[in-house]
Amino acid sequence: MRTNYVAVIVAAIAYWILGAIWYAVLFSKPWTTLEALSDAQMKSMNPVLPYVVTLLLNVLIAYSLAQICIWRNANTLGRGASVGVLLWIGFVGPVTFTTYMYEMRPWQLFAINQFYPLFGFVLMGAILGAWTKKAA
Repeated sequence: MRTNYVAVIVAAIAYWILGAIWYAVLFSKPWTTLEALSDAQMKSMNPVLPYVVTLLLNVLIAYSLAQICIWRNANTLGRGASVGVLLWIGFVGPVTFTTYMYEMRPWQLFAINQFYPLFGFVLMGAILGAWTKKAA
């Protein structure tokens, strides 16, 4: 298998859109409350730069996930999604939970902030696994 760069871009955009839905629609009120963000803070932020940086970082994540999918021969939707779950369970979840625990942050905030990458990694892995590019 080779890297499918179109799938990488599509996966990154899908993760980006998921983030917009996750934080602006599904969990907007509980997230801003748990983060103790005021309306004034939210309105004073320039949203353009974080959105652009987030998209670029999502491309990096999707590319890295694509390389792991190639390495693991995750060439189906299910296998790609499984790689996403494994990466979250093995790295993202434990590392961030440890931080939240020591910072004594609410578990609800952990759930909102960290289940987003879990769902995102599964989504990107599924796209990358299903949309493979065979070696010539």
